[in-house]
Parts: sequence; structure tokens; C-alpha cells
Amino acid sequence: MKVLVCGGAGYIGSHMLKRLRQAGHDTVVFDNLSTGHAEAVLSGELVQGDLLDRPVLKALFAAHRFDLVMHFSAKSLVGESVTNPAIYFENNVIGTWNLLEAMREAGVKRFIFSSTAAIFGQPVSEFIAEDHPNAPINPYGKSKLMVEQMLADYAAAYGLDSVSLRYFNAAGADAEGELGEDHQPETHLIPNVLKSVLGTGPELKLFGDDYPTRDGTCVRDYIHVEDLAEAHLLAAQYLDKHPGCHAFNLGNGLGFSLYEVLAAAEKVVGKIIPFQKAPRRPGDPATLVADSARARAELGWQPKYPDIDTIIAHAWAWHSRCKCGSGPQWH
Repeated sequence: MKVLVCGGAGYIGSHMLKRLRQAGHDTVVFDNLSTGHAEAVLSGELVQGDLLDRPVLKALFAAHRFDLVMHFSAKSLVGESVTNPAIYFENNVIGTWNLLEAMREAGVKRFIFSSTAAIFGQPVSEFIAEDHPNAPINPYGKSKLMVEQMLADYAAAYGLDSVSLRYFNAAGADAEGELGEDHQPETHLIPNVLKSVLGTGPELKLFGDDYPTRDGTCVRDYIHVEDLAEAHLLAAQYLDKHPGCHAFNLGNGLGFSLYEVLAAAEKVVGKIIPFQKAPRRPGDPATLVADSARARAELGWQPKYPDIDTIIAHAWAWHSRCKCGSGPQWH
């Protein structure tokens, strides 16, 4: 296949790009590099551009005949989406609509969408399956749900085949050490824990200890970034035999609290990690844990790295080497 990877210079997109290369596919990356890194594009052509620029998108599709589009480009900070929702609806909804229209004009019919567990809002069951009610509590989740709704309509009206993959908490790093997580600013727990140890980030803060959970801190389902990439490849194969609009939840089905993640990180790095308690962040639900039975049954997906210790160990190996924040050395 020839695959367009939108957001391929970012954290998850760059890992996807490497997996596509391993599987023998041709790739083109489209990224505005606002949060991604050109150095993380280890193969294929990098085209710098923005999804809000429709003429650039039209030229991109005129220059290449794509078999599949994978879409990782989005604003993704929950707190920022609460304080500035306009940029989330502009980038995540309008930007995606521009991309879908460019695909439609070019006759490209297959699409893999990076969605999120944030579309569900506050859980009403212990494990979140695909039929859980959609009630997002922040603009980030709302923007992703809007795209999923668009995809259902595009399938019905235009025959666009798509799979939305609803991530829980992406974490970890490339097991071979070529790629890792380097956001500016960094809001994800595991890299912030590790950067606080290395002295390449600020003092660690844990947000909220008064949630209705076993130790008062948020509980999340962490999924290794390589397992996410594998699920996307399986989703592309799934569309070969299953046209239409589909959605799958991706998580390990294991929930870890902030304190439990911190304890696992202390075991990996071999030292006590100091932290400050901070108030809850707006828009954060107490618990998000996946039921991924459908992805396992229908996609044949099986996480390779389900345990939190391995996820943190891979992240620690990469952060220790590159010391992100002081100029990452990607490879």
C-alpha cells in the first residue's frame, strides 16, 4: 500500500510510520511540525503543511495516489481544550473535514482515525466497551466524537470505509530505542515522572487525590505505543473484507492509579521519586479502563507489552539516552 500518515512526525504517528516500513508499505508524512519532530520521520517523504490549508491538501493528493490515509493530527490537551475550545474544533473537526474532502475529491476510500476514550466521559461501567454511552465532558472528547459521527455519514453517503481506534492512555517507547515521547509542553504522566528523575523536566506534580478511587487518584488504562501501531495495521487489513464505518476500543483492560504508576516507575529507576500534590485538572474523569474484547476478536489484536513495568522500562531507556528537553537525539 501507499499510505498517507497525517501527524507522522508526532509520538504515535512516528511509531506507526516505523511499523508501516517494517511491513513493506510506502509512506508519505503530512505534518505541520507544531508538536512533531522532523527527526522522528525515519522513512518516507515528509511534506510540511497544515490540514487547515485546503490548497496544500489538494496538491498533496494530486501528487500521490494513496491507498489509505491514517490520521494522527490533532490537538490533544484536555485542560487546554477546556480553556480554549475554539482551536480544538478548528483543528480537530474542521481540519479533519478538510482531509476527508480532499480524499473524496481524489477518490481515496479508506481511512484510519485516531480517536480517544475521552468520547465516553464519566464511565457508567467498570470496563468501557464500544457500546458505552458517548457523553464527553471536555471539548477534546467532543471534537473527536464529532469526527466519528462525520465518518458514519461519509460511509453512508460516499462509501468512505473507516476504522476509528479509541485509545486509552498511550505510553512507552520504541523497544529498539529509535523513537520515544517528546512533547512540549509534556502533560502525560509517565514521561513527566521520568523527566523529573532525569532533571530535564519540572518537579513532578500529581493532579488530584480526592477522586472516588481506591487511593484517591485517577485510574487509567496504559497501552504501549507499539501495540497501538500494530492495531492500526490490523485495522487497515480489516477494511479489506469489512467495508463501512467501524470503531474499536484499545486498552489493556488494566487500570493503574497515579500512585501505582509512580510506584512502578520507582521500581524501574531504582529510587524514590519526589512529587507535589496538585488540585484536579478540569475535564479529567476519575477512571478510564477499556474493554477491548471486540478488537481482540475482530482485528485479531493482542497487546505485546501489556504490563506497566515494561511500558515504563521502554520509556525510561529512551528518555535516559535522549534526555528530552535538552535536544533529543532520535537515532
